[in-house]
Amino acid sequence: MGKRPEYTADTAARGVQNALRVLEGRWKLVILFQLFGGKVRRFSELERAIPGISQKMLIQQLRQLEKDKVVARIVHHEVPPRVEYHLTDWGQSLCPTLDALLIWAEAAPAEVKEGKEEAAEA
Repeated sequence: MGKRPEYTADTAARGVQNALRVLEGRWKLVILFQLFGGKVRRFSELERAIPGISQKMLIQQLRQLEKDKVVARIVHHEVPPRVEYHLTDWGQSLCPTLDALLIWAEAAPAEVKEGKEEAAEA
């Protein structure tokens, strides 16, 4: 690994916004948590493990994560075809960051956790 770049407030904000763009989407974090720890999951396993997600949405979210190099897709050419997904090394490296974010979220004031701040602003 090389030396970290010098960030300004603007470039730091832009870098975090780019990272959040990769993670935005109702189901992406749920998919990631299903794959952390080196798990390899078939499409049907992911579909069963995530209640409420449609096939179309699962495909869409997996394709975006694959395009962003967070998830890798393996196609086994057999009958019937088998498709498996796993995190790339870069995707797996996100686990400690999300753990830290979860700890940060647990420490939030009660009003923030319960969403009362949003209601007060509306």
